[in-house]
Amino acid sequence: MSFQLSGEQEAIRSAVREFAEEEIAPVAREHDESGEYPADLRREAAEYDFVAPNIPTEYGGAGMDTLSSALVTEELWRADPGIGSAVGSAGFGSNMIVEYGDEWMKEEWLPPIAAGESASASAISEPAHGSNVAGIETRAEKDGDEYVLNGNKMWITNGTVADIAVVMTKTDPGAGHQGITAFLVPTDTDGFSTEKIDNKLGIRASDLAEVLLDDVRVPEENVVGEVNQGFYQLMDFFAAGRTSVAAQAVGAAQGALDAAREYAGEREQFDQPIAEFQAIRHKLAEMATNVDAARSLTYRAATHVEAGDDDAVRFASMAKLFASEHAVDVADEAIQVFGGAGYVTDHPAERYYRDARITKIYEGTSEIQKNIIADNIL
Repeated sequence: MSFQLSGEQEAIRSAVREFAEEEIAPVAREHDESGEYPADLRREAAEYDFVAPNIPTEYGGAGMDTLSSALVTEELWRADPGIGSAVGSAGFGSNMIVEYGDEWMKEEWLPPIAAGESASASAISEPAHGSNVAGIETRAEKDGDEYVLNGNKMWITNGTVADIAVVMTKTDPGAGHQGITAFLVPTDTDGFSTEKIDNKLGIRASDLAEVLLDDVRVPEENVVGEVNQGFYQLMDFFAAGRTSVAAQAVGAAQGALDAAREYAGEREQFDQPIAEFQAIRHKLAEMATNVDAARSLTYRAATHVEAGDDDAVRFASMAKLFASEHAVDVADEAIQVFGGAGYVTDHPAERYYRDARITKIYEGTSEIQKNIIADNIL
């Protein structure tokens, strides 16, 4: 299967790379150290359609396909995973609105998200329920023409900066996954509060929070899709989400490889660049091979997701598993190429290493991906 990019896709990749190298890379270390959310860069990226590129053109987005969106993600993460995550995740939950939201939701919220003026969040995970989505305990109880939401969400990207959140709740607690409903909740609603999580290993520029829902009232028209169909709606996007994480991992791995290759050509030992030593050359060769293998699998997954065929779930899980595992390995080898210099913040190697690690965890851990792949092939 060929993954030759179209002329338009090549242009998208070049445009994102230019933006990322000129605007993101120079301030990457600063944002990593401060943990400051890059709101200005989010708005600037939106001017080039790099924020929520999946949003249809009629709502102000670029209407990019899955592979083109993956290219945007890859290049943002190649420059810096932390800022790349912040910019690339600004539209979390927008897929659910595009596919299942009522027209008023699309008209009111999708344009400002695409323009970088607003951010959205997808509130799924809970303190006791990460991989087990069916086990969530957040409740939504009907009260007249409103629903009252109570619960606790954890590890929510954009939690403190989002203007809206798509919140997964139990509307029929005894029905397991068949009793889950998605709600569109403006974050300024009474009873909606957040607490920022600062002590992260990596992607520190990306906002992460705990969300508390205390008698949050929303009108019944804020149901996204259908009541008790939220789990099935969510499943429609897991393959796309995992393909996006695979693209993140490819970008982080490529960034680590770029840094290691450049350093190997500059650093001298025994009167010659260390790139002349076979041990270093072999490391770089293995790193490059793994990056390209991960990229090929990710692009293949993107084509299956876009086609919506029966192989989409399997390839998305394969891509996420392979790309995330090897991103950490490549970043680890990059530190080895740098030697002692790779262990300090003077160089980007240690940052890529810290940032890449999250890709093995969110959107389903590596262990979950292995279960999904095994289920598919067996």
